[in-house]
Amino acid sequence: MALASLPKVVLGSVAFAIFWMMAVFPSVPFLPIGRTAGSLLSAVLMIVFHVISPDDAYASIDLPILGLLFSTMVVGGYLKNAGMFKHLGTLLAWKSQGGRDLLCRVCVVTALASALFTNDTCCVVLTEFVLELAAERNLPAKPFLLALASSANIGSSATPIGNPQNLVIAFNSKISFPKFLIGILPAMLAGMAVNMVMLLCMYWKDLEGVAPDAAGKQMSVVEEGGRSPSVASLKSPHPFNGTTADDGNESMMEENISTKHPWFMQCTEHRRKLFLKSFAYIVTLGMVVAYMAGLNMSWTAITTAIALVVVDFRDAEPCLVKVSYSLLVFFSGMFITVSGFNKTGLPGAIWNFMAPYSKVDSAGGISVLSVIILLLSNLASNVPTVLLMGNEVATAAALISPAAVTRSWLLLAWVSTVAGNLSLLGSAANLIVCEQARRAPRNAYELTFWNHLIFGVPSTLIVTAVGIPLIGKM
Repeated sequence: MALASLPKVVLGSVAFAIFWMMAVFPSVPFLPIGRTAGSLLSAVLMIVFHVISPDDAYASIDLPILGLLFSTMVVGGYLKNAGMFKHLGTLLAWKSQGGRDLLCRVCVVTALASALFTNDTCCVVLTEFVLELAAERNLPAKPFLLALASSANIGSSATPIGNPQNLVIAFNSKISFPKFLIGILPAMLAGMAVNMVMLLCMYWKDLEGVAPDAAGKQMSVVEEGGRSPSVASLKSPHPFNGTTADDGNESMMEENISTKHPWFMQCTEHRRKLFLKSFAYIVTLGMVVAYMAGLNMSWTAITTAIALVVVDFRDAEPCLVKVSYSLLVFFSGMFITVSGFNKTGLPGAIWNFMAPYSKVDSAGGISVLSVIILLLSNLASNVPTVLLMGNEVATAAALISPAAVTRSWLLLAWVSTVAGNLSLLGSAANLIVCEQARRAPRNAYELTFWNHLIFGVPSTLIVTAVGIPLIGKM
């Protein structure tokens, strides 16, 4: 893509810089409006500056991704009430040898689950659970949140359904599910192991645990940059059912039975709970099977969510109100901002300049290509980077051999996905963990941009380098 006019390039870059500033520093003194409002501000500036038209702005909002996020939040809520994460906690804590062992288990479980449930889904449903798991053992939240986000990104690289950019690559490259999995699985396993070792090395002392306070009260472990919820926030009544936040896990299953369908009134409470829990597990398993069968991910998740709502036989508003709508708004603004930045031609200009040095038939060319993908994935997001570079990289590889074409697509999938770990803004999964942790009703924690960056940069560079030689070798 050629560079746009100079005013458009300058104004588009200014709007994108504001987006970055507000995402990194959501409460700057001169504009303390927060990350979500900052995303909308940048989107509006892209339109006001005529970098992108209003129609193109609406078209750039990725509704399938928003639908997937929304529905997985709903499904996650029902799974939580069905006790799935309590069982997962039992599994993670079974014969646990302390914080270090627990961190390793979080890494492994998250990486494997992300390959099947997508990284965004895992981060939506596991963030609050991981916070509570760490707090119960008086362990700091930061290592576990970093383990969750980074492992989710690495694990999602292994399958076409692991993340949105892999879906785009699988669709454009026509690589089958088994071939995709076999091509990236060795790199994913090696990357997961390296990332886990780096977390242990960086937070070895922090994972020894903290002694409870003298009063014997449950402590909310808050590090520098974190915060603890007030007592009032933990005990405030739920706006829809009159329960407190402490009763949140049971709110959807413990409402007055008189509000339910007569069929439920003829059942015992135990049978009713067993039926709802079993149904939640069955339809979620069906959702995973549908993903693997290649059905549309967004509509599959939406169908699963609405099935849970209908079978629950009650007003769904108490469940829907728990959805993080601010996160959905943030992503909408981000899509418009990134689309406008792409229209300036700057990302395309970077590729056009570096393309002659990015051949996949040499170690040097692969290194240059990987650096380009890393930079663009963090500047313009990984999905736009894949859309921008996919066909260009494949066309260049076709001049070498058909095998080089397949490997180039798999390299693009691996690097663009792991690149998400570089910074907090590198992937949707990171932002989900950050926002979910900040909004958690208990043990809330503010994972800052710099806290993430300190671990993300070395992890991304090393994991990417370790995985590249293993791509397409099986």
